Amino acid sequence: MKRITHFAAILSLLACPAIPPAFAHTPQQPAHQLYNEGDLKLESGEAIKDFSISYVTHGTLNAKKSNAILMVTAISGNHHRLDFMIGPGKALDPDKYFIVCTDAIGNGLTTSPSNSKAQPRMQFPKFAIRDMVESQYRLMKEKLGIDHVVAVVGPSMGGMQALQWGVSHPDFMDALVAMVPLAKTPAWSVAVMEASRKAIMNDPAWKEGNYEAPPEKGLKLFRDIVALLAARTPDMYAAQFKSGPDVLPWMAEQETALWKLFDANDWIYQSWAYDRHDVGTTAGFGGDTAKALASIKAKTLILTGTKDLLNPEFEPNQMAKDIPGVTIKTISPGTVTGHASAGGFFPADVEFLNRETGVFLDGVTDGGKKLN
Repeated sequence: MKRITHFAAILSLLACPAIPPAFAHTPQQPAHQLYNEGDLKLESGEAIKDFSISYVTHGTLNAKKSNAILMVTAISGNHHRLDFMIGPGKALDPDKYFIVCTDAIGNGLTTSPSNSKAQPRMQFPKFAIRDMVESQYRLMKEKLGIDHVVAVVGPSMGGMQALQWGVSHPDFMDALVAMVPLAKTPAWSVAVMEASRKAIMNDPAWKEGNYEAPPEKGLKLFRDIVALLAARTPDMYAAQFKSGPDVLPWMAEQETALWKLFDANDWIYQSWAYDRHDVGTTAGFGGDTAKALASIKAKTLILTGTKDLLNPEFEPNQMAKDIPGVTIKTISPGTVTGHASAGGFFPADVEFLNRETGVFLDGVTDGGKKLN
């Protein structure tokens, strides 16, 4: 790494938290909405009863309904996940686009183990990332009357959903923007998720999912595994701490700040969906991941993070080659922020994501002319 880039990275690391703050609505932000889809049939044959999907919208849908963009969120994230890319002059500009920001099944806002009255806690049926996509498809078609979008955009598990959208509904969008995604979850990522689940489920306070109070010890350890280890890189710690033991009080502070941010059972269920994801198991592809990716018709931008320890960069770099005409770029080349490169924490990464996504979408829409 060049010295000046390394110095800039150190400054940004010291200035930024390990994960974004808990995102909450302010009076200035768009109203939170729910759309009840009735019972949502899952590909397993089970159903989520009385299912509602949560979302917000930014901007105005034009008369031709030709300026919509769908944003899909990361694991444990919500509809605020890409707020750093939404706004006038940013990649997802509400003066140009009508942006629908959705909440995934199991994130605590859309129907989840933590809020379901009909199937609470561990009575909730297991779901897949394809089920998330189908719930979003119904929202767009049934509630919003949108048959086609400019793009589906998402980070991490949102990137996984974006690629699945391209396989499941190849004619629904002009473009896909998948940040630090996976097309097929590799063994390493499954191991990370399993460790995070064990951290929660081995806490006696979890009580087989029937806890009276959140299992604090398990949640803190789960956050250590995912947010403080897999979502960061060794290089980031080397820049942030002069002495190795200096990391320990910082970890304690982060644990205290993080553990209440997401429900234990919701994490377990979303992580199960994460584990089992493979676009190749979409109906009609017989488990052939390459064939599924080759069926994508949308112009596709894949953005990877250097030394990503949650969604290893080798997977999207290798899998993306099967997508016709794909564009693959490394987020902020020369920096080593790993999975966190798509988190909105670091100025260089934020600037890169807005610039590259904005240029890509301008190319897709011919500078906005195709929106009219």
